[in-house]
Amino acid sequence: MASPEKWHPAKELERFRRRVDDLLEHSGFEQHRLKNWESSSLRPAIESFVNGDQLTIRVDLPGIDPESIDVRVMGGFLTVKGSREENQESKHAQYYRRETRYGDFERTIQLPEGVKAEDLNATHKNGVLELTAMLPKEGASKQVKVQVHKPEDAKPAGDRER
Repeated sequence: MASPEKWHPAKELERFRRRVDDLLEHSGFEQHRLKNWESSSLRPAIESFVNGDQLTIRVDLPGIDPESIDVRVMGGFLTVKGSREENQESKHAQYYRRETRYGDFERTIQLPEGVKAEDLNATHKNGVLELTAMLPKEGASKQVKVQVHKPEDAKPAGDRER
């Protein structure tokens, strides 16, 4: 007898999403009418890694004009946002299949401690935005132990001397 499969909520959500997509596709419903729903799905993939003392962050932005990409750092968080605009001829077309997402996107990730905005270099090539920065030296981030003290025999509020 086979053991029961472990339940994974994320897999169930993905199955549900596929069923809804199939239902809409086979019913003749024009999915582009769900623009707000689709634009929330426009979530570019990000990968970040360290190689030696260099941090690299890559954001997949195929078909997005580099001029429309806004990159900012605030409070140790990197935000990449922009928009993929639908061209005029495709707005009026009758689609057989439509999977490309249009609209605004925004992704925010936390930078490693000590990485400064002014040290980031950005390039855009073949639909990939790549940001690089040198990591700070080991001494730039230090751990500090904080002592926790127990209050000395505190008197109840009513027992205080006046």
